[in-house]
Amino acid sequence: MAVRLDGKSLARDIRRFLSARVAELHAPPGLLLIRVGDDPASEVYVGTKQKMSAKVGIESSVEVYPEDTSESALLARIAEANLDPKIHGILVQLPLPKQIDPDRVAAAVDPTKDVDALHPVNIGHLAQGQPTFVSCTPLGVLALLRKHEVELSGRHVVVLGRSNIVGRPLSLLLGLKAPWANATVTVVHSRSRDWEALTRQADIVVAAMGRPEAIRAEHVKPGAAVVDVGIHRVAGGGPDGSPDGKDRLVGDVHAESVEPLAGHLSPVPGGVGPLTVAMLLSNTVHAAERVTGRDGGSVELALQAAGVLS
Repeated sequence: MAVRLDGKSLARDIRRFLSARVAELHAPPGLLLIRVGDDPASEVYVGTKQKMSAKVGIESSVEVYPEDTSESALLARIAEANLDPKIHGILVQLPLPKQIDPDRVAAAVDPTKDVDALHPVNIGHLAQGQPTFVSCTPLGVLALLRKHEVELSGRHVVVLGRSNIVGRPLSLLLGLKAPWANATVTVVHSRSRDWEALTRQADIVVAAMGRPEAIRAEHVKPGAAVVDVGIHRVAGGGPDGSPDGKDRLVGDVHAESVEPLAGHLSPVPGGVGPLTVAMLLSNTVHAAERVTGRDGGSVELALQAAGVLS
C-alpha cells in the first residue's frame, strides 16, 4: 500500500516557518491579487490565497474587475502596482476573459514581483539553471517529494503535461544540477506515442494533464512514487460516481487502482493543492526579503520552509 504524500500537514509546517520569517522583517510583505470576471472557481482560489496570506502575516489585497475589463486597463493597473513599494508580489488569477491575452499580462508584471513565476525572464532563469522565482505548483511537488525522502537524483521522472504553469517548469526544475534534483526527466504530452510504456518505466510519475483518473494501475511501475496534480469534480451516480450519488473530487490518477501498487501517492484533495498556495506565500516572502538584500533563492527558501534544507 502506497505511503500517503500528505500536502496538507506539510503546508501547515511551511506556514509556521514563514510566519517566523515574516516576523523578522521591518514591514509585512504585500501581495496584490487581481481577479477579472466572476468565475466561481477563481473566486474560491483567490479567497483561499487571501486567507492563507493572513495566517503568515502577509498583507494581501484583492481587486476584482468586471468581465468586460479591457486589456489596456488591466495592464495599466499592473504598471501602477509594479511601482508601488508596498506591493512585493503580484498575481493575476487565471483564466482571464477572452479579450485579455494572458501572455501579455504575464510579461507586464515586474519579474521581481512575479510570485506566480510566469514572466519570460523568470522562466528563462529556470531554464538556465539559475532559478529566481519558480511556479508554485512545481515548487510544491518538489517539496512534497523531498519531505517524504523520495530520491530524485538519477531517477527517471515522467511528467504528464507541458503547460507553462506546471509541466514545463516542473520538468526543468527536477532536471536541474542541484543536490535536491538531478533527475532524468521525460515530458509526455498529447502527441506522445506509446506514453503508457514511458510511465511504466518511471520511478516517479507526475500527472498534470487535466484528465480525470486517466492514470491507472496498468500505467505505473510497482513501487513508483505518483504525484497527482489534477483536481476535477465528478458527478455522482453511475459507474464513475460515488455510491451515494454525491459529487466527488478526483485527480488525474485513479487512486483506487494505483494505491495498492505505488510506493508513494499524493491524495486528492489534500496533496499538491495546499502546497501550491503555501508556495505562493513562500514566493511572496522571498520577494519581500530580496528588497532587504536577503536573497538565498526561492527554491532554497521553499525547501527550508518544508524542513528539508538547512
